[in-house]
Amino acid sequence: MLSNTLNTNEVKNAAGTECEFQSLSINQRERVFGLITESPALPHRLSVKHAETGAGIKLRRRSLARIDKTVISTVDNVTPVTVSCYLVLDAPVGALSAVTEMANVLAELGSVTFLNGTDNTFLYNGTGTVGSALLTGGI
Repeated sequence: MLSNTLNTNEVKNAAGTECEFQSLSINQRERVFGLITESPALPHRLSVKHAETGAGIKLRRRSLARIDKTVISTVDNVTPVTVSCYLVLDAPVGALSAVTEMANVLAELGSVTFLNGTDNTFLYNGTGTVGSALLTGGI
């Protein structure tokens, strides 16, 4: 269960600085947080939601964690633009009796995104192996 406030190193920006979020809405399958210091004209949201399809051994759960941040364009200094990043875990929960394999793929994606292969330092600035490719459009 997520806390009502994410304020103790749960969320950090590219500089490694803590970003504090508070819960804005919650229902059975989705929770939305807003940055505590955000401007109403420039929303900064974190959301977590889940959807299930199928039944029995065919039951699948699609879980989504997403950050949307609205900023002023650095090209014209006027236009609000939104940058979004998502992490989706799509798992056959009806056919698995433990979260082991889900944890494995989550760890693998996180490590290849936020580590560079030469050490175990978490790279908040996106310079990990796949993080760099995402930021630059590289393959």
